[in-house]
Amino acid sequence: MNSKIWLSSPHMSGNEMKYIDEAFKTNWIAPLGPNVTAFENELAEYLNIGHVAVLTSGTAAIHLALIILGVKRGDDVIASSFTFSATVNPIAYLGANPVLIDSSEETWNMSPELLEKAITDSLAKGKKPKAIIIVHLYGMPAKIVDLIGIAKKYDIPVVEDAAEALGSRYNGKACGTFGDIGILSFNGNKIITTSGGGALVSANQDYVKKARFLATQARDLAPHYQHSQIGYNYRMSNVLAGIGRGQLEVVEERVLQRRAIFDFYFKNMNHFKGISFVQENPAAYTNRWLTTIIVDPKITNGISCDDLHKVLESDNIETRPLWKPMHLQPIFRNCSAYTNGVSEKLFKFGLCLPSGSNMNEKDLNRVLIQINKVLA
Repeated sequence: MNSKIWLSSPHMSGNEMKYIDEAFKTNWIAPLGPNVTAFENELAEYLNIGHVAVLTSGTAAIHLALIILGVKRGDDVIASSFTFSATVNPIAYLGANPVLIDSSEETWNMSPELLEKAITDSLAKGKKPKAIIIVHLYGMPAKIVDLIGIAKKYDIPVVEDAAEALGSRYNGKACGTFGDIGILSFNGNKIITTSGGGALVSANQDYVKKARFLATQARDLAPHYQHSQIGYNYRMSNVLAGIGRGQLEVVEERVLQRRAIFDFYFKNMNHFKGISFVQENPAAYTNRWLTTIIVDPKITNGISCDDLHKVLESDNIETRPLWKPMHLQPIFRNCSAYTNGVSEKLFKFGLCLPSGSNMNEKDLNRVLIQINKVLA
């Protein structure tokens, strides 16, 4: 059998070992240390934002963001429906109610029209949403200026889920830096990785200070162990932060590599009738974390995304359906949802293609040969 082509595997630069060795030589094998501080500073500089706290995961960052914004049991929190469950799970951790919003056709991200409808409906019932979580899915910037404008109109804070969008920009500004709080993920499949990890970012220094406090078990400033509120073990380790420092050095290179992979697929597949790609608008610059396609069986003579998945799988090539919307998930199906059919259509007809920055020309051509077998 041919070697495995993964959907998006870790891609080490070689620079990581310098920082890891430094942690071992200085015995900073702990949840804090020089790499943590440096990684936070370097991320803040890269994003052009004031403050960063590096954490154990992007999910932890969303959880802390909602706590910092005062979300409590029974509150309503608006969130994108077309996303991974990690966006919405922290709402449930706090006993709050997810209000799920469908997508715009152009970006696949939250629909501004449905967002405003959800807010006005809530206000008419006398209950103002406590926060909004906006996602930049697959690295594609949402209609973030419109969405932030609506949030400000009704004075509702925004958590910007840029877990998949490090390196993406809108009007030249980094995704993750538009909202009151932004979050990043450094999971093993992301554009850069710390094995497992994430970050909470904000221009508000107090928010980031609070995140660091809560992430280190909320220990009060005292000579003994004293705790006045519930804390969490969410701080990134000094060793993993060392990996992150080496990865961050090549983030722009990784973005260009992923964009080149998208260009390869687009150039070689765009002529197939019934195959379509999500496109950037002029203000958006996407990291193309994953290249995604829509397969319309009505135009492809009955060929579906599942057919492509099976053929590629037979050659040991990993693909994945697009996210199943949260309003279709068994655990969230009873939540309030504002839908327009877009995310359900994307889930039914969409496929993620192998997009790892460590793919070479031989790998890409192998994927293309299998796709050509089906579509040609």
